[in-house]
Amino acid sequence: MIVATTIMGIAVVGLMSGISGATRNAARLLSYDRAAQLARLRMNELLLDRKMPRNTAIAGPFDPALTGGIEAGWEARLENFEMPPQPHPGQLALDRMELRVWWMAGPERRSFTLDAFRPRLLLPQDLVPGGGLGGTSLP
Repeated sequence: MIVATTIMGIAVVGLMSGISGATRNAARLLSYDRAAQLARLRMNELLLDRKMPRNTAIAGPFDPALTGGIEAGWEARLENFEMPPQPHPGQLALDRMELRVWWMAGPERRSFTLDAFRPRLLLPQDLVPGGGLGGTSLP
């Protein structure tokens, strides 16, 4: 009877440690999944914002109602990625959006970065020096 109880106790301890590890992993995955969903939401909003300034970092917090009460935020930057060889108004250029999302996991700050690209039509003011091309030299 004592041997059976000892074996059962060892088995229960092993199961409990496995369950606690699985619970920690599930909580960590939940926070990563929430951050990924928030990043997708914010990236979609930023890609649709045609008035976002180029070569300027913008940042903000996420609503605590969306984060489950966890402190989280974002920082984004839009820059020119590619121009046509002979740029003229009405041609397409390519912008790059970089979004860094961060959140607090206990005392530690975690983050990851997303990149996206979007086309845009060149305007006359884009083709003047200092007109928002982000350091791209014109011929």
